[in-house]
Amino acid sequence: MPPTIILVRHAQARHNAEKNFTLRDPDLTAEGHEQCADLRKSLVENPLVQQAELIVVSPLRRTVQTALRSVDWLVEKGVKVEADAGWQENSVQPCDTGSEVEKLMQEFPNVDFSKVDPVFPDKTSPAASHYHFTKEAILARAQASLKKLYERPEKVIVVVSHSAFLRLAVSNYWYFNADYRIFDFAPRTGPEDRYSLQQHESTMVKGGGLGRSWIDPIVLGSELPSEDPDAEGNGNSRGH
Repeated sequence: MPPTIILVRHAQARHNAEKNFTLRDPDLTAEGHEQCADLRKSLVENPLVQQAELIVVSPLRRTVQTALRSVDWLVEKGVKVEADAGWQENSVQPCDTGSEVEKLMQEFPNVDFSKVDPVFPDKTSPAASHYHFTKEAILARAQASLKKLYERPEKVIVVVSHSAFLRLAVSNYWYFNADYRIFDFAPRTGPEDRYSLQQHESTMVKGGGLGRSWIDPIVLGSELPSEDPDAEGNGNSRGH
């Protein structure tokens, strides 16, 4: 039986507040820390989240900080926090490009970075083609990330990731800062079936666990470039 997954968007970071996408791997803002407190309260009160056996985080500072401030109570119970580059944000802008793993390991010793793709934080070289900012690469990365979760032995998994990746490649629903949605995997009839999710009514009807997100679904892959926008002279897009 594949796990139930709780998909969380990080709290507000500096690039969200300042609209400055040139900031490299930005930290949470003071408001972001306050949002984490609200998120933490909601997650603590959710019986399903209390059963979580694994926390997966995008290895960017804002997602790691959000996890450590909202599900710290799970960490204290012994639940592992595992960084996975597959859950990083779509674009190659500085704000969506991570820091060196060695630096992150020193700053966040409670997070397991041992399985992070060695190519991280590179998103532009031929070796990092699976992280390129193209529709094909992003949708394939989402399927690979979902496949890994589908095959995990844990029954409930928390994933802290990013707005555009979650919305445009994973679940086709909106996520505002520090909001979350709960999903089960849709049935698969054969190995060729794509991995897809079915949202719990509890978070679908009110627009996320905190009710902060838009309710209407979108089309997976919409807004994503078919080719690398840098190659077309339009490197400012973030796929948001």
